[in-house]
Amino acid sequence: LDLGSRASVDQTLSRLTDQGVIRRLARGIYDYPKTSPRLGRLSPDPDAVAAAIARKDGRVVQVSPARAANMLGLTTQVPAKAVYLTDGPSRTKQIGAQTIIMRNAAARNLVGAGKPTGAVFQALRYLGKDGVDASVVARLSRTIDADTRRALVKDALQAPGWMRPVVQQIAAA
Repeated sequence: LDLGSRASVDQTLSRLTDQGVIRRLARGIYDYPKTSPRLGRLSPDPDAVAAAIARKDGRVVQVSPARAANMLGLTTQVPAKAVYLTDGPSRTKQIGAQTIIMRNAAARNLVGAGKPTGAVFQALRYLGKDGVDASVVARLSRTIDADTRRALVKDALQAPGWMRPVVQQIAAA
């Protein structure tokens, strides 16, 4: 609103939406629509929408354990719904044909939220302590870069106790 009055900003956003320059996803959330030559107008990225919702509300957001495991290549299962953990209230947002589910989670489940380390902790949580073996450690150590490994060791102090030795193995590999 530092660009002008509320009415002028609303009018400008409305005009840009009518012209197709931007797309209104939800109240106060807009994006630049992407178009594919084959598929036409593409749906917005659910990760970007969830991050925008969290930013707007002053909350943190983290991908669900199943989605994190899929993103890091630890499972081929693709979650059917876009679920995110947040320190805010639980709610569901309908963005076009997509449903974005925000679930309230305890702080211990939000370690590293919004950072690459958060996805690693969520993926480990998805696999469970009995599901983590040498192949998982090797895969994660190949997937993440050196900076993320250092941050992972630092963030491990807040993670559950069973994850700490696993994180040490990932960082050392």
